[in-house]
Amino acid sequence: MRLFKIATRYGLVEHARNRFAMLLVAVFLPAWVIMTGLAVTKEPVRFRLRSTGHVLTADSDKITQITGALNAVTLIIGFMMFAATFSNEAFDRRLAMAGFPRVPLGLAKVACLIIASVAVCSYATAVICCFWSPRQPVLLGAALFCTAMTYGALGVALGTLLRREVEGMFAIVMISVVDLGLQNPFASSGADSDMVRWLPSYGAMQAATAAGFSSTAPTVDFGVQLAWFAAIGFIGLFAFHRRTRSALTVTVRIGRQADADPVPLGKTAKR
Repeated sequence: MRLFKIATRYGLVEHARNRFAMLLVAVFLPAWVIMTGLAVTKEPVRFRLRSTGHVLTADSDKITQITGALNAVTLIIGFMMFAATFSNEAFDRRLAMAGFPRVPLGLAKVACLIIASVAVCSYATAVICCFWSPRQPVLLGAALFCTAMTYGALGVALGTLLRREVEGMFAIVMISVVDLGLQNPFASSGADSDMVRWLPSYGAMQAATAAGFSSTAPTVDFGVQLAWFAAIGFIGLFAFHRRTRSALTVTVRIGRQADADPVPLGKTAKR
């Protein structure tokens, strides 16, 4: 527990030092919600909740604000977790080689992801509530939190697997834009197609729209989103485990070779 607290504290300090991410939270998120509310017309749009089969009608600007908030939190949390994982990979390997247990080190990443997601998604929900009143604001925040956790786990996985920083940033942007752009019923004519059910934020989008415009508790949609988080999180933690294990294996192999081939005293004296 002591090592877990130490790793979590230093992880949170690393996130706090990411000034670009802090700027995105403070400026980009409310600016995105404000611009969508002003630029998009209030034309009514109909969409169907697949978990219940109910057809809802809502203003286009409000639907776009929910989509924009989901897009913003996925980008921000995805960037934060990718940047922290990518920049600290060598340090994590050195910690593992020095004997730091990998379990508290991995759990600290999950704890930092949870804390960052709670803070950013609470802020995003508060920004939306400044413009209009969702029917279920707590469930709306929970939907934002679930998709933020999914993309945060994706950031950890990409930060461990990819070798270049620009590749991870580009991957997160493109996945988020395609994922949520196709699900916006105002911007995409295919938002009601069967294909969108396989997108990473499908459960969160369905849960967020249900929370914003109905009194339905979308438990099935939350379950779908948590399944996505579990799958991507497993990939990220497995990749982290493999990276640090390879470092430990090399260290043990070098130590055993040194023990098996000791340097003779005569050679040592000559040197």
